[in-house]
Amino acid sequence: MDAPVVLLTDPIAPSAVARMAQRANVVVAPNNTPSALIAAAIDADIIVVRTPLPPQIFGHAAKLRGVIRHGAGIDMIPVEVATAHRVAVANVPGANAVSVAEYALGQMMNLAHRLNEADRTLRTQGWAATRALCEKKIEVAGRTLGIVGTGRIGKALAHMAHHGLGMKVTGFHPSMSPISNYIEMLPLEDLFTRADFIVLACPLNASTRGMVNAALITKMKVDAVLINVSRGPVLDEVALIQALSTGQIRGAALDVFDVQPLPAESPLLRMDSVILSSHMAGLTQDTLERIGDKVADQALQLLDGKLPQHLCNVEMRADLQARLQEFA
Repeated sequence: MDAPVVLLTDPIAPSAVARMAQRANVVVAPNNTPSALIAAAIDADIIVVRTPLPPQIFGHAAKLRGVIRHGAGIDMIPVEVATAHRVAVANVPGANAVSVAEYALGQMMNLAHRLNEADRTLRTQGWAATRALCEKKIEVAGRTLGIVGTGRIGKALAHMAHHGLGMKVTGFHPSMSPISNYIEMLPLEDLFTRADFIVLACPLNASTRGMVNAALITKMKVDAVLINVSRGPVLDEVALIQALSTGQIRGAALDVFDVQPLPAESPLLRMDSVILSSHMAGLTQDTLERIGDKVADQALQLLDGKLPQHLCNVEMRADLQARLQEFA
């Protein structure tokens, strides 16, 4: 009997690959185009997802038992299509929470102290011009942080900011249920009005797509900072560009965008008040090893005919379990 096949859309931690390779043939897709992914998935029993999957892939992968998101957000997986084909969908929640929270906190510091501007100015204009930037620097300690999305990342950031810097922490979550005694839950408009630093850390779904719009951005303080570590479509990018262009807000740090990779013609690339990165807030050596380990755990569970620990399409649990038994 041929060994099962685990398809990786992109490379993952070698230690995780080694564990899965004891039970399966682990292969990496040649590239991330839809046609290449579909062709590579024909013989796949499991797919580990680090790039968006085309919905058509499920109609070509008859052996597919499950897809595992290498991370928390499952917007890269067409879950409804997977469920219709009786394919289990799993993710790895929380493994990158500390890394993303540290990134957000670091960008708050960068923008408050104008560190990126100072580096550029010193290299190009000299000492005196750089010293002149100090007039508009601010401290982070004691100011108000607004966190949109108080899941694992939001909670980790709140803990760091409150206990490490004495910040006043406000939060928004649709349920508005209390999180801790140092996070004041606020309606979204109130949070945007009061916060000096706003961090978007919510998932992308039907209710959050376009949630941070021009109306909300106009409520921000003139010295406020916006940081997005969630997903690009949560934020109205055009409205943010307008606010930055007119000096309506102090600055922004963006790790995610409407279109990824960020197009070369994007105005964001030419703005000194913006810090940009390539969807890497949660990617550290530590995180990649943790995520890889949890991916391998769940891949092995699927190969054993068990549902993965972090099953996402839980409403189909019984049907998915029955299908896994067909491979036993």
